[in-house]
This record gives sequence, structure tokens and C-alpha cells, in this order.
Amino acid sequence: TFDQRLNLMFDMVALAYQANLTRVFSFMMAGEGSNVTYNHIGVSDAFHPLSHHQNDKARKERLVKIQTYHSQVFAKFLGKLAAMPDGDGSMLDHAILLYGSNMSNSNAHDEFPLPTLVVGGGCGKLKGGQHLKYADRTPLANLLLTLLDRAGVPGDKIGNSSGVFSEV
Repeated sequence: TFDQRLNLMFDMVALAYQANLTRVFSFMMAGEGSNVTYNHIGVSDAFHPLSHHQNDKARKERLVKIQTYHSQVFAKFLGKLAAMPDGDGSMLDHAILLYGSNMSNSNAHDEFPLPTLVVGGGCGKLKGGQHLKYADRTPLANLLLTLLDRAGVPGDKIGNSSGVFSEV
């Protein structure tokens, strides 16, 4: 099932981290344009059609259910990393993970404001426990450049970045 495959993929990433096979991964849980349905959580719709909810309350509730499910699967993965010893801490303590979406208001195809979650300790290089809000239309590339900087990857610019975030 989709749920089993999704959890298996996260298990494989956690094991690859634990075995030191990689420290970098990119993973799309479900392509927003796919026809995958979510019957296992009581939603028989695919994500993309629901994302064009036309402000219909029932459709928005089903979309929230899917997004909540995705967040719960990611949280389960984070729990696995937190439980894996790694040197003087855990895999999660030494990781920098970015979780987000490609849309803010999918009904309007608007990407601003784009809620994005940064998780992990980054080997002590990240300031956690914060909720940060930036000015409208601040490039997401600023966050990407900041995370590269915290990971020790040199660079002055990425995409349309205009600088790094000192608060992260």
C-alpha cells in the first residue's frame, strides 16, 4: 500500500543515515499531481484535486487530513532519528532536515507565505525551538543558503537568494 511504501522509504533513509551510507537525501512523499488516494485515512480523493478545494469546507477538511497524515509520517521518521545514537548525541541532533510544500494556498496556486519546517540540531549549528516569520516574498532560497552555510558548505548565492538568516 501507499502507506507501507512511504514508511518503508523513511525507514530506508534512517538506516542509510545510521550505516553512514549517506548524510544527504531528498524525498517527495507524494507528488501533488499523482492520483494516489488516501483510503487508509478515510480520504478517497487524490491530493491534487483536493488542493483545488474552491473553499469548500468538506474538501478542505479532507485536504487537511492528508497534510496531517504526511506530517505524522514525517514525525515518526524524526522519532527514529532521535532514537538512533550518533557520537555524542542522536542522528537527529546531527541532522538538518527541511520539510515543506510547494504551495501555500494551493487553491490559488500561491507560494507565499510558504510554511517550512527546519528540524534537527545541525551538530549544534542551528537555533531550535523558534517560529520565525519573514517579510512577504522573502525568497525560500535565503533559507536554503542559510542551511548550506550551517552545514559548512561555502556559497554566496543560491537561486534568487538575497542573504542568509542570522536567526536560524
